[in-house]
Amino acid sequence: MIGSGQTTIRHGGARDAASVAELHADSWRTTYRGIVPEQALGDGLADQRRELWELRLAADYGAPENTPVLLIAERAGEAAGFIYLVPQPDGRVLVDNLHVRPGRTGGGIGRELLAAARAQVAERHPGAELYLEVLRDNTRAIAFYEREGGVRIREQEGVFPGGYLLPEYVYAWPVEREPARS
Repeated sequence: MIGSGQTTIRHGGARDAASVAELHADSWRTTYRGIVPEQALGDGLADQRRELWELRLAADYGAPENTPVLLIAERAGEAAGFIYLVPQPDGRVLVDNLHVRPGRTGGGIGRELLAAARAQVAERHPGAELYLEVLRDNTRAIAFYEREGGVRIREQEGVFPGGYLLPEYVYAWPVEREPARS
């Protein structure tokens, strides 16, 4: 566990599926309202997120280097945010999800999760690029990623659940390399 004052960051597992799914659905409803079609945020969202997280967190991915990592930020005994890292076949690591509980954004939780993710990637996948995809109209997240050193490397269309094609950007963080030894 990693702690910094008010926030503790720990590894998540199958027992966290329900709380992560609930936070994920709440974050989508808040963050994506007006960005994605309303149908994508409708009544079935909570059940879809629960099924997704139950499946993801119970799956056997084989070797540790292929296994995704869920990091959960806790404050005052509740899940305040999470980040989910997925190793890719090309050697990079995808930030598949980074969400902070609505009402707790802007308090440093996202920064702490991203820092913990970068440390995790440096330890488990030395030299691997960390990247993510973000909806083009999610300007608050884009501003956060840029403040945190993310570099926009590409524009593309992404498929959002429900089959919706939406414009998005890909951001990456430069690989931190060991200084050369003389």
